[in-house]
Amino acid sequence: MSNHQSTRTTVLDPTAEQRPAKRERTARPESLAGLTVGLLDISKPRGDVFLDRVEERLTALGAKVARYAKPTFTKPAPVDLRHEIAIQCDAVIEALAD
Repeated sequence: MSNHQSTRTTVLDPTAEQRPAKRERTARPESLAGLTVGLLDISKPRGDVFLDRVEERLTALGAKVARYAKPTFTKPAPVDLRHEIAIQCDAVIEALAD
């Protein structure tokens, strides 16, 4: 007989979704050359520094870069900003630096 007790783990969802949406993964492009990559600064300290380096690497790969910034990191990006990014960019990278 084992003395091992079963433990239960509770995972909290920070999005407060009652039922998480299921989404299909978008296929990755074979190359970023010629594509527009959006860089989203979530407005945390030094996120812009990180994205400056990412932009250098992307342009060296032949990508076009469009920069965006959230008004604050404490809230989701406004709907109009998300829409603008979605229609103007082929891919997006988000900065989460501190």
